[in-house]
Amino acid sequence: MNAMTCSTPLPVTGLYDDVAALAKRYCDLIEACDQPGWLAEIARLLPRLHAAIMSMRAPHRTIDHPAPVDLDARFDLFARLRHLLGDRDSYWLEFDSASEGAEAMTGSLADDLTDIYCELKQGLCLFERNPECAVAAWSHGYVRHWGQHLIDAERHLAMLRAKARL
Repeated sequence: MNAMTCSTPLPVTGLYDDVAALAKRYCDLIEACDQPGWLAEIARLLPRLHAAIMSMRAPHRTIDHPAPVDLDARFDLFARLRHLLGDRDSYWLEFDSASEGAEAMTGSLADDLTDIYCELKQGLCLFERNPECAVAAWSHGYVRHWGQHLIDAERHLAMLRAKARL
């Protein structure tokens, strides 16, 4: 993993520890996704993670991003989640055309959960060494990438819960 450059120290508060604890819980659930009830637990955890990440006030800072995720490992996780989710995986995005049928669905819960996992896992590894940089990386990554996956996953899981499919 590349070193991250943080120009000014952030105070490590209980909120940052809470975000790290939520990130760890999320990663633990994804790693144990073959256990009963894991998806319902993810559905309960994501709004808490969302609120916590939005509550952080990480200042803008120059950061060198961590090394890229192992794409083979990422694909393996995605494939495993997609298999476990089955017909609960795909969902319609805002601009998908329902008239094109199910094959035109472009949202994937497995993709959302995998991308969130990869971002949080990298941050957890960094958090052990440098909490301030981990918080900056999570905040930056949330705005640039995984935040949209979080929102999409929350929306789809809420729909699944409403249809009693969790």
